[in-house]
Amino acid sequence: MVTSPRTLADVSESDLLRRIFPFFEGSASLAVGPGDDAAVLRTGPTTVATTDSMIRGRDWLDEWSSPSDVATKLLTQNLADVAAMGATSTAVLVSLVADPATSLDWVVEFARTLGKRASDLGVVVAGGDLSSAPEGVLMVSVTALGDLEGREPVLRNGARPGHAVAVNGTLGRSAAGLALLEGGADPREAASGIRAACLAHHLRPSAPLHAGRQAAEAGASAMIDLSDGLLRDGHRIAEASGVRIALSPAGLHDDLAALQEVVAEAAWECLLAGGEEHSLLATFARDVPDGWRTIGAVEAGDGVTLDGVVQRPRGWDHFSAQNGND
Repeated sequence: MVTSPRTLADVSESDLLRRIFPFFEGSASLAVGPGDDAAVLRTGPTTVATTDSMIRGRDWLDEWSSPSDVATKLLTQNLADVAAMGATSTAVLVSLVADPATSLDWVVEFARTLGKRASDLGVVVAGGDLSSAPEGVLMVSVTALGDLEGREPVLRNGARPGHAVAVNGTLGRSAAGLALLEGGADPREAASGIRAACLAHHLRPSAPLHAGRQAAEAGASAMIDLSDGLLRDGHRIAEASGVRIALSPAGLHDDLAALQEVVAEAAWECLLAGGEEHSLLATFARDVPDGWRTIGAVEAGDGVTLDGVVQRPRGWDHFSAQNGND
């Protein structure tokens, strides 16, 4: 009886690539795809580029997250950054740094999901890199490219007093999902309603990618991906623009009420400081476009306030011991 290889140590690099390349579909924008020294892409006159990494034990736990969950989260957080610039994602490069004892099935499932999700979003997997690592180490990273399609990028520094502050997507759900998991929730439980939505958003987040281009076309003056929390990312716009972001409790009421059903007293902290949400926060000088909801206003001053009370820029920070929920 022939048994399948169980770990990366059981296959060669070439054999591994032959197993995962079929999951990565080509496109008209890809002149030379995976398999050569570098990919060749047909891109527009202005290309947006970003990169992000995830490390097992730091950014996910195998007890909670499947390879499909990790692939979904990694792709989402990169494409959300491209969208936050007002661009449309076109291609990604993916890298794997792994202990040779890593399960081959883990890598194949990760690649299958990454390829399928990218294809569904019209994004091509153009190539990447493989490397071995010390015992226990597993790291994956994506570099994402996007096309501004002739538009100017939407930066963080264009907010001005009198502009509206608006969000597209959810708030606090990833942090609430994490709180549930830390409280002993089964990540595969047959939950329903807002509880299920919070668990799913932490494990397999989605992002309103279309809204980045929409905001740019509507004249957004500043925009950011909510990856590190509403307060911390709001402070980034405030600091870059030299203004104050004044959040309104009324504008956040529905988000708060939904979270209170799941995490009760922790709802405010999840909403304000919870990271990995990947919704888009933007400011608009003119009408807020459809699908966006106003949660505050830009004022003269600095920092972020909630109902007039100054808020410290808490939220996720990779190198700080003072992180909020994430």
